[in-house]
Amino acid sequence: MSPNKASIALVLCALFATAPSVAKEKKPLSMDGEFGLIITTGNTEATSLSAGLSGTQELADWSNEYSLDALYKQDKVSSGTGSTTETTAQKFFLSGQSNYKLTKENQRLFLFGSYEDDRFSDFKYQSTVALGWNQKLWDNEKSKFSYSVGPGYSFSEGQDGTDLNSVIVRAALEYSHKLSDTAKIKQSLSSEFGEANTKTRSLTSVSATINGALSMKVSLKLDHNTDVDEGSDNLDTETAVTLVYSFF
Repeated sequence: MSPNKASIALVLCALFATAPSVAKEKKPLSMDGEFGLIITTGNTEATSLSAGLSGTQELADWSNEYSLDALYKQDKVSSGTGSTTETTAQKFFLSGQSNYKLTKENQRLFLFGSYEDDRFSDFKYQSTVALGWNQKLWDNEKSKFSYSVGPGYSFSEGQDGTDLNSVIVRAALEYSHKLSDTAKIKQSLSSEFGEANTKTRSLTSVSATINGALSMKVSLKLDHNTDVDEGSDNLDTETAVTLVYSFF
């Protein structure tokens, strides 16, 4: 593992291992897992798999957020000599953020870390560490809205081995709104402004409870990079329909 990847791994481990002993009173922990699988046969043969895991943890002094997403896709391609199965998408994204609550609970300091490996992008990997100011503007039974902003550093490497590390400013927001007792909409948006590249990530989702802890979710992910190789698209999109299970 390279030094850059090792440093990111250490930050993420620190985020995921925020000691409960720091807290004076442990508050609820929530964790959701989602899974989507599409298999197509006949004239078009393809297999697409998406999975994710997200969680939040409220402690007396800390508020933690974790996220893990994976995408894999295979297509059967025909040629003059027959047909072959090719992997056409393979993506892995991991992030974590810890918010330290100040005197006023809605005003916090944050530490963020992320790692992304997208086999079919212009980057071998993209990683970020950042810290700064986080604030909940409101949080009630109907909706909640928060934002984060602060400096950081981006570790990334092009497919040709080019070092694209740079100082960045990271800004992010999260909004959720309860449409009814069984349905809600969520929106998250983040941008990492750097000299080498500006990366923006958006996730919009609508979910509805099917039965108890089981829900169905429709989501749209957008990943945009300003600096890509000639002939590559700046914007990658992913639309998914998944089943979500709330563990607790």
